[in-house]
Amino acid sequence: MKAVTIAVLAVALLLAVGSVGSAEPVAVRYAEGVTRGFPVLRSVDGQRLAQGELIQVARGDRVDSRLTFRFVDGSFYDERVAFSQQGTFTLQSYRLVQRGPSFPEALDAAFDRETERYTVRYKSDADGPEETLTGKLSLPPDVYNGMLIMLMKNLPAGGSEIVQIVAFTPKPRLVKMQLAPVADERVTIGEWPITATRYAIKPQLGMFVSLLISDLPDVKCWVVGGEAPGFVRFEGPLYFMGPVWRIEPS
Repeated sequence: MKAVTIAVLAVALLLAVGSVGSAEPVAVRYAEGVTRGFPVLRSVDGQRLAQGELIQVARGDRVDSRLTFRFVDGSFYDERVAFSQQGTFTLQSYRLVQRGPSFPEALDAAFDRETERYTVRYKSDADGPEETLTGKLSLPPDVYNGMLIMLMKNLPAGGSEIVQIVAFTPKPRLVKMQLAPVADERVTIGEWPITATRYAIKPQLGMFVSLLISDLPDVKCWVVGGEAPGFVRFEGPLYFMGPVWRIEPS
């Protein structure tokens, strides 16, 4: 089944890749700075699955961000993003590591804008051999792996945006993602109710591809607006066709 998961995603993205084109990068409305947080990953029924840590450091125009989750079952998730924010947000490099029983495949994937190179190491089965892919990858200006939540904080009220991410199938392929506000809702942080905007994150795969994978789970993110926008909650899978998990501040 793990090999089938990769094959289905690869076919779907191959059918969709023809419509992918670059767009304008997202403008910086709120520059990122030094941040340290400890988000919690839970199932939708509230079970604690993993403890997270977010470390973000700004050095001049460059920001380096790392999000890790250490799972109760021993699994590990590690996402590293480097980007610039001079007028617009520009992803410079990205690395994703995921391994352990919570993930269907072990993956260590990275790409870099300056060198235009990518490396993907993956195992589709725990007992199978590790395979490695390398090659050239030219990044359009609107590629934003690991930055979608940050982009939603920078969208004007009521505004939506279509950007791209690199999906590993395991070969990297570009996929359009729509970030669109759905509704303003009351949410609770601890015992404090606030109003936050719920965004939907939707892959733009086209009608025929959507029929192949019609049961894509909903991906939602809540962002509080105002003079200092902030992340409230995320609900969705961390990998293709994975279970819906919830990320929220501890």
